[in-house]
Amino acid sequence: MWWPSRKQDTSAPPPGTRVYAIGDIHGCLERLKLLQQAILEDRDAAPESRFVLVYVGDYVDRGPDSREVIDHLLNAPLPGLETIHLKGNHEDYMQRFFGGDLEVGGGWIANGGGETLISYGVVVDTKWPEYSELKALQTDFAEAAPAAHIAFLDSLDYHHVEGDYAFAHAGVAPGVALADQDPVDLMWIREPFLKCADPHEYVIVHGHTPSRKVENKANRINVDTGAVYGGPLTAAVLAGTDRNFLQV
Repeated sequence: MWWPSRKQDTSAPPPGTRVYAIGDIHGCLERLKLLQQAILEDRDAAPESRFVLVYVGDYVDRGPDSREVIDHLLNAPLPGLETIHLKGNHEDYMQRFFGGDLEVGGGWIANGGGETLISYGVVVDTKWPEYSELKALQTDFAEAAPAAHIAFLDSLDYHHVEGDYAFAHAGVAPGVALADQDPVDLMWIREPFLKCADPHEYVIVHGHTPSRKVENKANRINVDTGAVYGGPLTAAVLAGTDRNFLQV
């Protein structure tokens, strides 16, 4: 579904550039494929000469196809688009657990990581495993996860800039320059960012906090519309001073 929005102020990507920003995927592979096809169709009809695709993170957890989503992102990049993959808090937990940080394991598994482990063939018997069980789960995961998937997690960026727009998974700490942002805030922040009505250094395009509809505000755009909870998967389409949205 193509959803046109009102014209904005002078915020824009670089001249001649069309930017797509996809919200939280959370293991919803088929929805991702549909949205990618919609992006390709939009690109083919667009007048710009440069096309950029930003994934704002949270590729994994909660949905059934976390492993398959990463496989797809690695093996089927969209042709003709510069692609940037950002790091979400769920990738942060996944990466830390793979590296042996058992302290995050229980919380990660309870908050969707269990579905990710299952997608890698790791048997998870309970949503809240005992600490004594976490080491065995971590070992099984480390053996099951392809090296390319771990390299993908290691390669993820915390933020990206295109003209007047900056992209981060969760948002930014208000009043702090983008270059000085704490990665924890970029992956995890909610308040005071969500309630801040003041201009930021850039217009922030983010996900992380699911909303029933796109939050299209003067200082930020939230493209997490809760695909894993039954909402649409959304991509912002930024070109000139227009903000439009694709949803499937």
